[in-house]
Amino acid sequence: MGDDSEWKKLPTDQKCEHKVWKARLSGYTEALQQFQRITDEKSPEWGKYQGLIKKFVTDSNAVAQLKGLEAALAYIENAHLASRTAGEVVSGVVCKVFNQPKARAKELGSDICLMYIEIEKAEAVQEELLKGLDNKNPKIALACVEVLRRAISEFGSKVVTLKPVVKVLPKLFESREKAVRDEAKLLAVEVYRWIRDALRPPLQNINSVLLKELEEEWAKLPTSAPRQSRFLRSQQDLRAKFEQQQQNAGDGGDEGDGEESEEAAPAVDAYELLEAVEILSKLPKDFHEKIEAKKWQERKEALEALETLTKNPKLESGEYGDVVKALNKVIGKDSNVMLVTIAAKCVAGLAAGLRKKFSTYAGHLVPTILEKFKEKKAQVVQALQEAIDAVFLSTTLQNVSEDTLAVMDNKNPSVRQQASLFLARSFRHCTPTTLPKSLLKPFCVALLKQVNDSAPEVRDAAFEALGTAMKVVGERAVNPFLADVDKLKIDKIKECSEKVELAGGKKPAGPAKEKAPPKAEPPAEAPAKPSGPPKKAPAAKPSALGKKGKPAAPKGAAPAKAKKTENKDVAEAELSPEVCEERAGAVLPASCMQTLDSANWKERLAAMEEFHKAAEQMDSKEMPCQALVRMLAKKPGWKETNFQVMQLKMQVIATVAQRGTFSRTSALAVLEPVVEKVGDVKCGVKAKEALTGVAEACGLPWTAEQVVSLAFGQKNPKNQAEALNWLCNAIKEFGFAGVNVKAFINNVKTALAATNPAVRTSAISLLSVMFLYVGAPLRMFFEGEKAALLSQIDAEFEKVKCQTPPAPIRGGSKASGGEEADEQEEEAEAGDDVVDLLPRTDISDKITSEMLSKIGDKNWKIRKEGLDEVTAVLSEAKFIKPGVGELPTALKARLTDSNKILVQQTLSILQQMATAMGPAIKQYIKSLGFPIFTVLTDSKNTVRAAGLTTLNGWVEQTGMKLWLEGEELAEEMKKENPFLRQELLGWLVVKLPALRSVPSDLLLCLPHLYSCLEDRNADVRKKAQEALPVFMMHLGYDKMNKAAAKLKPTSKDQVVGLLEKARASVPAKPSAPAKEAPSAAASSTKPASAPPAPVKTAPVSEQVPAETKKSKPASAPKAKAPAKKPSAKAEDDRTGPIFTLLPNGKEQRIKEEKSLKVLKWNFITPREEYVEQLKAQMTLCVAKWLMEDLFHTDFQKHIKAIGSMMEHLDAEVEATVGCLDLILKWFTLRFFDTNTSVLMKALEYLKLLFIALSNQDYHLTEHEASSFIPYLILKVGEPKDVVRKDVRSIISLLRRVYPASRVFPFLMDGTKSKNSKQRAECLEELGCLVGLCGMSVFQQTATKALREIAVHIGDRDTAVRNAALNAVVMAYNVCGEQVYKLIGQLSEKDMSMLEERIKRSAKKPSTAAASKPPEEKVAGSANASMLRKPSSNEAPLKLSEIRSQKAAEQQPPQPSSTVPREFQLDPNFIVDLPETIMPDLLVVESVETAEATPLDVPEFKFRLPSISSSCSAREDSSSINLVISQVASSDAKISVQGLAKIGKVLQEESKWSLFLGHVDEFIVAALMQLRLLASKRLADERTERQQQVDKLYSLVINTLNSLVMVGKLAQEASPGVLKDLVYALLSLILDPQHQDSSKESPLIRSINVVLLALCKNADPTNTLSALLMLLQEACTSTACSSEFSEMVMKCHWRMIRLLPEKIEALYLDKILLDIHNFMKLIPKEILKQKSNAMAQRTVKTLLHTLYRLVGPKIMDHLSLIENRSESEVEAHLRRAMNSASSQTSKDSENISKSKIQPPADPVRISSKPASSSSSSESLNPAHYEERLRALRQLYGLGNNSQSVSVEKSSVPAVSSKPAVSTMDMLQSQLAQLRESREQQGSQNTRPRSPARAAGPPPDLNEFKARLEMIKANLR
Repeated sequence: MGDDSEWKKLPTDQKCEHKVWKARLSGYTEALQQFQRITDEKSPEWGKYQGLIKKFVTDSNAVAQLKGLEAALAYIENAHLASRTAGEVVSGVVCKVFNQPKARAKELGSDICLMYIEIEKAEAVQEELLKGLDNKNPKIALACVEVLRRAISEFGSKVVTLKPVVKVLPKLFESREKAVRDEAKLLAVEVYRWIRDALRPPLQNINSVLLKELEEEWAKLPTSAPRQSRFLRSQQDLRAKFEQQQQNAGDGGDEGDGEESEEAAPAVDAYELLEAVEILSKLPKDFHEKIEAKKWQERKEALEALETLTKNPKLESGEYGDVVKALNKVIGKDSNVMLVTIAAKCVAGLAAGLRKKFSTYAGHLVPTILEKFKEKKAQVVQALQEAIDAVFLSTTLQNVSEDTLAVMDNKNPSVRQQASLFLARSFRHCTPTTLPKSLLKPFCVALLKQVNDSAPEVRDAAFEALGTAMKVVGERAVNPFLADVDKLKIDKIKECSEKVELAGGKKPAGPAKEKAPPKAEPPAEAPAKPSGPPKKAPAAKPSALGKKGKPAAPKGAAPAKAKKTENKDVAEAELSPEVCEERAGAVLPASCMQTLDSANWKERLAAMEEFHKAAEQMDSKEMPCQALVRMLAKKPGWKETNFQVMQLKMQVIATVAQRGTFSRTSALAVLEPVVEKVGDVKCGVKAKEALTGVAEACGLPWTAEQVVSLAFGQKNPKNQAEALNWLCNAIKEFGFAGVNVKAFINNVKTALAATNPAVRTSAISLLSVMFLYVGAPLRMFFEGEKAALLSQIDAEFEKVKCQTPPAPIRGGSKASGGEEADEQEEEAEAGDDVVDLLPRTDISDKITSEMLSKIGDKNWKIRKEGLDEVTAVLSEAKFIKPGVGELPTALKARLTDSNKILVQQTLSILQQMATAMGPAIKQYIKSLGFPIFTVLTDSKNTVRAAGLTTLNGWVEQTGMKLWLEGEELAEEMKKENPFLRQELLGWLVVKLPALRSVPSDLLLCLPHLYSCLEDRNADVRKKAQEALPVFMMHLGYDKMNKAAAKLKPTSKDQVVGLLEKARASVPAKPSAPAKEAPSAAASSTKPASAPPAPVKTAPVSEQVPAETKKSKPASAPKAKAPAKKPSAKAEDDRTGPIFTLLPNGKEQRIKEEKSLKVLKWNFITPREEYVEQLKAQMTLCVAKWLMEDLFHTDFQKHIKAIGSMMEHLDAEVEATVGCLDLILKWFTLRFFDTNTSVLMKALEYLKLLFIALSNQDYHLTEHEASSFIPYLILKVGEPKDVVRKDVRSIISLLRRVYPASRVFPFLMDGTKSKNSKQRAECLEELGCLVGLCGMSVFQQTATKALREIAVHIGDRDTAVRNAALNAVVMAYNVCGEQVYKLIGQLSEKDMSMLEERIKRSAKKPSTAAASKPPEEKVAGSANASMLRKPSSNEAPLKLSEIRSQKAAEQQPPQPSSTVPREFQLDPNFIVDLPETIMPDLLVVESVETAEATPLDVPEFKFRLPSISSSCSAREDSSSINLVISQVASSDAKISVQGLAKIGKVLQEESKWSLFLGHVDEFIVAALMQLRLLASKRLADERTERQQQVDKLYSLVINTLNSLVMVGKLAQEASPGVLKDLVYALLSLILDPQHQDSSKESPLIRSINVVLLALCKNADPTNTLSALLMLLQEACTSTACSSEFSEMVMKCHWRMIRLLPEKIEALYLDKILLDIHNFMKLIPKEILKQKSNAMAQRTVKTLLHTLYRLVGPKIMDHLSLIENRSESEVEAHLRRAMNSASSQTSKDSENISKSKIQPPADPVRISSKPASSSSSSESLNPAHYEERLRALRQLYGLGNNSQSVSVEKSSVPAVSSKPAVSTMDMLQSQLAQLRESREQQGSQNTRPRSPARAAGPPPDLNEFKARLEMIKANLR
């Protein structure tokens, strides 16, 4: 009972994991109830059980397991996280549930599997079930078969992939268990129900008895198609649709549903279910000898053996070239027809078994088979037909077109007949897309010749082929080629077209149209199949609907289409004048007819106006167009002298042409007079409108041809020029479809030769317009012109080179969508048409056998001669015909030539050949194009570059799509050559984005693309990642993800992660060429301006999201939303932050480890308890999905997790810092992994991490460093160079966030390793550290460390010896001969090596003082860097930066003046000074006590250099540096002595000059000392310790005061330094520990004095800049307290009061820029808040005061502000100017006072702002002066002070009120104090601004006067 009471108190999730089964049972029950109550699928409660679900189903107790299965089922059904558990839970079900005896358990297990399928995890479930089939336990195998059958039955073949199921069926039929065999039969029946006969071929080899039983069962199945009964979550809309159909089903509903479902059932190709058979190795060994044998019996044996092998329905790909070559020879040359028949059958078998993989060999076989059709034996012909049909299915019509057309004129009628029949059969497999006009045109021309053939069988075959083509592409596409064919033959073609049945039973638009109207008839026809074709027909050719025969056209077609058809097909007879007058009189007013020929021009004008009005109002169907236009010729007709009448005539022509049925006969009646007037000044515009109307009615191609011929038939050059100008605009408006290019070119050549310059100019303009549509081939026709004219033409072409042709807005806009698409195709093919017109030379006779033998000769010189001859032939011919004989074979062999020069020459020949042959080169893509890829395997860049150039040249001629068809590209990508893969992927990345669509064969490349993602070569992986978005652009994410699912589990996760990443950067597809533009433009009132808009805006709108995603991540959701919709469920799981920032989380972990509550992170190899401990710690602050990946057993999950961390790094820097110790510990575990991929990914992340930490000025804690650095150093000894390189990079980055002197001991430990590589690398790093940072990295152990390093000089490993020698040489370069004492005794051999190395180094023992330390960072702009956190190690960095800058600015003229390193201020020396216990210091209670008990300053253990006037400048500079470095020491004695030395320098005015250039460094050191004192105060609360700290506080403040009081030195302080100094002093004032006493402490009064002196003596520009930066920081940071902001504003007010006396020394441009930046960076909304209102008023007051002092001239000082007109500074100044002009100076002064409102003591900033009074004694300046003087005398300090500048230093406050980071620096110096500090807030860093030369220093000896002034102000 005691135990029960214990576990009953546990929460549910802990009960589920309890060791007591009753507790688990109770937990499962509670979990089930909880799962049923939760309504939100995304509730966080689900996450608690995500890792427990597998335990639910695998419980060892049967009773608990049942309840666990019920709970698991509820979880899977309702939780959005359930999909993540699919693999492990289903695996548990298969292994632990299906073997249970209880039926209920098996039932629940099956339900769980099916539920996973329902939530889109079918692949994972199927994978585990198929694994279960191999289980030795027959119960498990039986249950898996049952679940598979249920899944297929309920979800169907679309959800469950049937191929792997079919593959295991034969194995299941052979099972020893009868129950398994019986269930396998049921499974086979279920599979057959879905795929029907496609299941037969895979099962053809099973037992005949079993097959017979299956046949009987299959016969019992209903013929209706099966329907899905259970749906996925994403198929709920389909489910609702089916339920609605069931509700609405009536008597005939079942039949209709059956039809729909059958159509929806996926068509399964039996070929895909088969296993490929490898036959090449099974060929007889003597096959090739026998096939060449002289005896036909031996040849027959070889062919029969091959035929037997080719009967396998699916063959494995391989090198079949030799086999095909042998078969080709038998078919073409063997005289034995029986052998020809067998060979043809072998070809058919190979083509059918290989399918697309056989396309490479198609080009060799097709011409041979076509020629062999001359055989008359039916058996041979049939075999050849089967062979060529099978070959065609493996390739494309484009590839066989040249060979087929070549035999269409064969002398043998049988060959012509069979070629036509082959085309007819091939057309049945085509679609309008695969049979474009560019192919249809030559085929129709060749077939129309055969229509008139003397042989009837040839004619019938031609009719059948033309009818099939008409059936595929529609009548409209074929009719233009039938213009000259008589009606009987056209009817015959149409009759054949109606009889054609396309492949797959498809019927295009014609039959569908007849069946569409009667909706009641289809049920009567009954069979299910007829419902399929009508739905597929419109996709085949929509345009066929509108032109099915002439009778249907007037009824169904639109009027415009009917008119267009009539114009083209029906020639209108020419009417006599009498008939014209009669018909015109019937529609025109009588008065108009009578006065048309009047002698009075006014009457003719009135008649024409009536004519025009009547034409506009006339019914277009009744308009007699020819009669009307012929009436215009009535006397005086076209010789009309009045231009107004002539203009009206032109308008009438345009109106009649546009509104009526205007035939070409009518057009011919008016074109000549219109063209005569086109050049007329007054009538030319109207004449062009008339021509446009005629062109719209009769088509531009015909009209343009007539207009140009008429224009050049005249002698008037004006008409010629204007006609060409009209043609330019007409082409832009109508497009270029159907234009006779050849006629145009001839006329343009005539115009170019004209003497009139206007004609030549118009001709060149016309050429530029044609260039838009035709492209570069157009220039080929004008290469014979003069050079001057060619240059003009080239200049015009260059102007329009990058432009796209405008969308047509006339003519085509009236056509239907199909017509428009066809016209656009015609325009796209215009360039090809032009190329076809070029005169080409047949060079086949010049490709002699002698030339080919030379190309293949063994001697490379002879081979070169052969290639030179080919080059000469091509150059001479210029343009060649496609036939080049055996040249491609010879050139292909040279692509693999051992001589790279010949390879490059071959590539240039191939490029030249592509240009010369033009688009016809596409027939050689398979045989000669793809072998070019072999060149890309070469290791030489020049060869590969030449190969890519050749490829691009081929693609320009052939287009890209042909290269993507078939498996050739995939085979090339499959080759594991890094150069080939890299170049090929890069080529695809460039080419694919330009395509609007790609062949489906591109899917074949995906497996090889995925393998490239894991290639060993980094460049290949990079290119593969770049290719992912491009492939996804065409294939889609779903297909690529599905392909990735077939990968091995080790590869799958990585690829899926990369797919997700690539999904966000998928480029937009190129937009279609403005298909919708014409209709939009047609409705526009200004058609001429309409076209550019759609062309330019459409693509941009599509591409903007992709570009925005790259440039602005913030806008990603908009761009991503549509793409991510399908997988929103999976995406939601991984949203949100990955790290959670826990308050004091890191500090708590440090305390626990220090107190040994947890294991200390120190091990040789990580044990399981360390991993579990880290996992438990990370659970609290890491997202659960990331935790799964981080601690997964699969290394791919680790890679994925690191990728996620890299993605979130920039966005979650703060949270990353909060979990940094855990992150670094996790990476130390990865250092012990053996997988290189994980290690490289981890190192990549670490580099990014340390860069981010450095940018945030973060400093590693001792805890973090000791947990990580030792294990990182272990990896520096890795054998792989890439790993060591990355580790070295990380160590160099590590120095930015952790002092070099702290890294040094870890490296020293690394030198003790047994791994020689590790020793060598560590010694190299040690040498680098010494060279960069000097001897300070040794800390107090220089002798010991150098001796340990020197020991390695005698190491057996050469690398270790060299590294040790280099390290000692580095030390020698720093400290000189002293190094020999430090390294101790060495053997004679080692010492000689060292001396020799030092001698060879030839470097004197001096260091470059100005060299930048490794920790140095580049400072950003002032305002930008303000937003960053302060860092404790920033101060030393700034010291080094400042010293470097000063050294650069004040370089001494002589090289000998370089400061020795031992005297330089080294940041690491400052940071790492050893901390000792500060000796007890005397507490000075009062001046009297101080005088009575002088302070005994402890002696420094080293002799400090004296700073005297006798020293040289170099020595003094070195001494000053050393003394300043002592000020920042953590040793109180050293610091006190340093301050004393500084005080002596400041006390003597003669020595002030020594301090010039070192002011910045001193203030940094002082601020660092203040930081250390703050840390000590927190760490030790003992009273005596606190008093010691207070004493040193006072000493530092007094020394700062002495410095600030020296105006000459105070002027050197830069804004950043002043800002940090003011910040530190104000923070000290706010420190509660300094506010304990009721009266103001002496320290705070001293600080007030320093602040006052700063305002008075420091450079006013720098002071104001510093204060403005502080004010900005106070306004933007939520951590800053209101007291801090108020004090900053008080400092501002004090400076404003001092402005009248400082205005002359003020750099106004800089101050106004700072004010501008303040107003720009802080939004008005923040400034208007109540807390920031005073800050806004303060800045405005500063602006108004500056204006009052300077006047309107201040507007000239805005030069540094960019876009000053947009700046608020200018606006405020202008308002001040306006107010000043309207008010008196007295009013302005009053307003100014009211705005400033300074307190009684603006500078003496009280630590208690609320208090209104203070004792007069505490505020007495004289009293304070006496105390100050006493303190100076006690410490031996002078009476002078100064201020200094610093870059990024910050002194954190000890108080939590100002919320500043106080302990960052302490973390790197005092480990024992670091763990005890409390969490501090964040504080922005303060940037550095360059110091500016100040004016003359003020009087520095008026201290008393100033104190009196302070006193007066206080009163």
